[in-house]
Amino acid sequence: MGDRTRARVLLALLDKRALPMSMLASEAGVSLFTMSGHLSRLVDGGLLHVRTEGRHRYYSVASPDVARAIESLARLAPPFRPTSLRTGTRAGALRVARTCYDHLAGHLGVGIMRALIEQRAVVGGDGRHDPDRATRDRLSSRGHDLDYRLTPHGWEMLAAIGVTVPGTRRKTVGYCVDWTEQRHHLSGAVGAALLDCCIERGWVERKPNSRVVRILPAGEEGLNDWLGLDTRTLADA
Repeated sequence: MGDRTRARVLLALLDKRALPMSMLASEAGVSLFTMSGHLSRLVDGGLLHVRTEGRHRYYSVASPDVARAIESLARLAPPFRPTSLRTGTRAGALRVARTCYDHLAGHLGVGIMRALIEQRAVVGGDGRHDPDRATRDRLSSRGHDLDYRLTPHGWEMLAAIGVTVPGTRRKTVGYCVDWTEQRHHLSGAVGAALLDCCIERGWVERKPNSRVVRILPAGEEGLNDWLGLDTRTLADA
């Protein structure tokens, strides 16, 4: 735990998520090769558990006892301050908002899905991923276990901001298990149309050569008016 990189990995996993090596490398600001060695030491030392799903390996804190030990030590340590803008913002920007193929993910994507469910615009699930109950759903992948649907109220909400869903063989309402949130974000034809609408309305913009999506001032106001979603708090989610 005394190594700064390994300490940052442990702190990143304290919220009970399981994260892939690529995300942990971004969190710590190191290369994948360097992170691989650190993760091996943490697994061998009994501090982390690793689970393989398809081509990906996901790391999580090994037990509640380990989590309590980390929390106790963290209270004694000074807060970490990034030494470069790149290190301090790269992982954070991906967490807040990014694209997952052609739809929104990260805090923003999950927040939109949560708000739609709370307002009964989308039904069929509660937006949470439970790995102990999942049958086919896996982290960082398209969802299969649940059948989300738009209600008539949901269609009205989408029409109110100009979302148009083209006729296609594609599933109308789909979902993915978000890789940073371990909750569901909206995909399918509706998810893609919603991203297009947000860009056209000037609510968000894509960062060039990146999956990062930036929420614009008009989006802060628009998403709050439409869903009651306070995007200013997403970075702290």
